[in-house]
Amino acid sequence: MLRGILTVGGWTMGSRLLGFARDVLIAALLGAGPVADAFFVANRLPNLFRRLFGEGAFNAAFVPAFSGLLESEGHEAAQKFAEQAAAVMAFWLLGLTLLAELFMPYLMAVLAPGFEAIPEKFQLAVTLSRITFPYMPLICLTALLSGVLNGMDRFAAAAAAPLVYNIVSIGCMLGLLHVLPTAGHALAYGVSVSGLFQMGLVAWAVQRAGYRLRLPRPRLTPEMRVLLRRMGPGLLGAGVTQLNLSVDVIIGSLLPPGTVAVLYYADRINQLPLGTIGAAVGTALLPTLSRQVVGRRPWDAIDTLNRAIEYALVLTLPAALALIVSREPIISVLFGRGAFDAVAVFKSSQALAAYAIGLPAFVLVKVLIPGFFARGDTSTPVKIGMASIALNLTLNLLFMVPLQHMGPALASSIAAWANVSGLAWVLHKRRQFVVDHELNSRAMRMLGASVTMALVLLGLQSTVFAALDGHGQVLRGIGLAILVGGGMAAYGVAGQAFGAFDLKQIAGKLRRRRGRAPAEG
Repeated sequence: MLRGILTVGGWTMGSRLLGFARDVLIAALLGAGPVADAFFVANRLPNLFRRLFGEGAFNAAFVPAFSGLLESEGHEAAQKFAEQAAAVMAFWLLGLTLLAELFMPYLMAVLAPGFEAIPEKFQLAVTLSRITFPYMPLICLTALLSGVLNGMDRFAAAAAAPLVYNIVSIGCMLGLLHVLPTAGHALAYGVSVSGLFQMGLVAWAVQRAGYRLRLPRPRLTPEMRVLLRRMGPGLLGAGVTQLNLSVDVIIGSLLPPGTVAVLYYADRINQLPLGTIGAAVGTALLPTLSRQVVGRRPWDAIDTLNRAIEYALVLTLPAALALIVSREPIISVLFGRGAFDAVAVFKSSQALAAYAIGLPAFVLVKVLIPGFFARGDTSTPVKIGMASIALNLTLNLLFMVPLQHMGPALASSIAAWANVSGLAWVLHKRRQFVVDHELNSRAMRMLGASVTMALVLLGLQSTVFAALDGHGQVLRGIGLAILVGGGMAAYGVAGQAFGAFDLKQIAGKLRRRRGRAPAEG
């Protein structure tokens, strides 16, 4: 599992870093104005469906079933199941896309009701959403192919696919900027075109793994009925974080212009550790837990869940504190140029701190939910998730006036902590999760090392970064690099000293696993 986590995490980190280059260009060209608001809403819509139908609900139902078939009945049965799922999924995704294109103004009125007060902005959001929405069926089919690879413990190609998204987006933004009405149009076309390239990459990897998937006539076989029944509740159970973020967009559209963009930039920074750590642990954990549950090894499953939480916290705790302490230097160096002015920097940094409060919870939700999905339970996370969404909406309404742009971010963080508490309590009550002594001890030591790192960051900010700030982008970038490097070094030294982790032991595990693991596809 650790090797899978590092494979997914490494590729995801590369994608996130390239995504920052893309976001720097967006910030310089669009800033936090109306075109930025319109594009971010247009980009949110297909990505919401992707997270819910593709990565979320579908993978939650598909990967355990595929892994179980591969373990119990072999290659041929697993391939037939994947082909049936692909045919059914392609059929209803294309139908959903056609409906969305026809009724896009109504969808936009739900997702961004505040835009209706400015007709030009609303129409631009509708136009850009119609351009980006074909990305949804393409990336959902990519998620199916990724599920096949993940079910075989092959993570590299699927984790590398998001790199393509950023490369194509940057290419379209630069290449089409002067031939389309706005940079938002260029970005929107880049989103849909990237879907084709991502699907092509993962399809090639599946073929290399020995699966030549064909699309038969879609039929609701008994296996597909079970898959769809499990998908239904998983639409919310796996996508609570995304639905909460969509609530943030709805509330943000009702706040002053630019709020949606401010929340986007803050969330993008928060998504670096969230996407890298949360996605990596959740992706590698689900097939492992599924095999242990099918093999009737309950104590192995509990130990796996404890180690997954440990792997998640070792990076999430310091990341959360670093984002809170160094919020303004991070936002100002990465985005503070061109149309992204000082006011936008200040607001985005405040929103970033509010999101970072919930970062460990956002990640732990992705770790705990596979504990349910591996056992075929997709309904319990829904019940807990619905309560979390209701809490988020309530808090958003309470915070939107006094806290403005910070309100949606803080509401999402509080709701995430409520969600992870509910998931952990139910698993513990069922005796499917018990915090062992090793996790309890290491978590406290990780916290101590993280606090030490935060103190070092405060010292570096008041000395080194303050001396370089205001002397041009290059020197400010060097100042941020010193902050990042100093914080990582401080955490590494403190973590070793406190016994939060043992780098030699981790390296030894990786060497042993590399020696007996098959090559990644």
